[in-house]
Amino acid sequence: MPLPTQSVYPPPSAEFMKWPSRRSVVHSTKGIVACTQPLAAKCGIDILNAGGNAADAAVAVAAGMNMAEPCSTGIGGDMFCLYYDAATGSVSALNGSGRSGSQYTLERMRKSLGLADGEVGEIPMTSVHAATVPGAAAGWVDTVERFGSGKLSLEQILAPAIELGEKGFPVSEDAAFHWQQSEKALRKASPNFAEMLKADPSAPDGVRAPKAGDIISLPNLARTFRTLAAEGKKGFYSGRIGEEIIKVVQSLGGHLELADLQHHLETGSESVDPISLKFRGQGTGSSGVELWEHPPNGQGIVALMALGILQELETRNQIPTFTPSDHNTASYLHAIIESLRIAFADASWFSYLSSRSTLFSPRTQTPPSSRTAPRLRSSDTVYFAVSDSQGNAISFINSNYAGFGTSIVPSGCGFTLQNRGANFSLAPDHPNVLAPRKRPYHTIIPALATNLADNSLHSVFGVMGGFMQPQGHVQVLLGQLVGRLSPQQALDAPRVCIGAGMADVGDVGG
Repeated sequence: MPLPTQSVYPPPSAEFMKWPSRRSVVHSTKGIVACTQPLAAKCGIDILNAGGNAADAAVAVAAGMNMAEPCSTGIGGDMFCLYYDAATGSVSALNGSGRSGSQYTLERMRKSLGLADGEVGEIPMTSVHAATVPGAAAGWVDTVERFGSGKLSLEQILAPAIELGEKGFPVSEDAAFHWQQSEKALRKASPNFAEMLKADPSAPDGVRAPKAGDIISLPNLARTFRTLAAEGKKGFYSGRIGEEIIKVVQSLGGHLELADLQHHLETGSESVDPISLKFRGQGTGSSGVELWEHPPNGQGIVALMALGILQELETRNQIPTFTPSDHNTASYLHAIIESLRIAFADASWFSYLSSRSTLFSPRTQTPPSSRTAPRLRSSDTVYFAVSDSQGNAISFINSNYAGFGTSIVPSGCGFTLQNRGANFSLAPDHPNVLAPRKRPYHTIIPALATNLADNSLHSVFGVMGGFMQPQGHVQVLLGQLVGRLSPQQALDAPRVCIGAGMADVGDVGG
């Protein structure tokens, strides 16, 4: 039995994540898993070693992340991925986001929230009305079916994560930090909160949030994974799990129905055409890259617009061709900041890079736009990337939206429901206005880049954090192309963030 030594548990006065990380590049001929939790990475490596490909391993990682970091991600949330097929050089996209329920009319929602006439209002993050249909379960199954090797069953792919849940695992420092911050919300959200906490006879109600180094098991989540593995999507969206989702939502006054889950079961994840921009700027020429993003309902178009505006500014001689020594200088950052501000002014309202680039001034800030982007108030997400020995790679992102999402736990299921619906606007003329069976605007976006010269893979990458994500995509990619940084250096390099990045901590408009 593990000993609760002082070397395991950080002292109460310890500052969370005091020092920035500085790591070296990792090389491998057998594939790589990059994620925030080593235990989840091990789930993916196990699948690669068993003969699975990058897509198989990614689903194993997603399940492992749900176990090790449920305060950010889970099967009760949504997912998106971009997949690079080395044999064909093709890039595919899968939209695994859920929709609002059929009863989610603007009129009914405003009445449920008690909003007065003339009051725009918003859906609170902690409200049951913020719960939308979870898309991740279908997304995991569809990822394996559409991109997987065909050599491993879903039972085999989910087995490593199931073992973590049933046998227990040590909680990491970062997961423990956010778990403890969320304990109050979990207790308040639904009567089933104990499923997401650690048993402790000395704690209130006999449970508490785990500390760093604590061993915790999540048997109900493992049970949910076993059902998904044995019965596929049907096992999640109907039967016991589906019924418990609807039961707890309706008991709290929500409007989701079994028919909404059935609709997602029949519809499945959506194979969409990825959007891209060929970047030949900053001296790259024929050695440039094509940046691939998800189309809306995600915000990947913001990254493409910003990169395109930078390319247009260079063509117009409004900015120079920067050298590596210019990386993160004032003029370099000004060009990036203003390009991002213009792109964010609203990706859903403007589409012409040439005309938008005329707003740039080398010496002044872009004037505020009267039309703002669909606003998001928080985002707790996990991004991870997987490659395999055949050269296939997947860029994968999975999220509850904010922390544990709504923190609502369907009885006996071991996961929380996302609160992505809180991002819907209640303004009738807004493009992101709430409507029945509609997907909300998403922050979570995976990225992928290919080389223009031969269509080979350049990289799969991503960052976490609300509105920071497209900003990070642009800066990480340019760090490599302009700054001549290694992938790890590009990730470790300081980055700017327009506004607060998260609207729950400040103005995202800058």
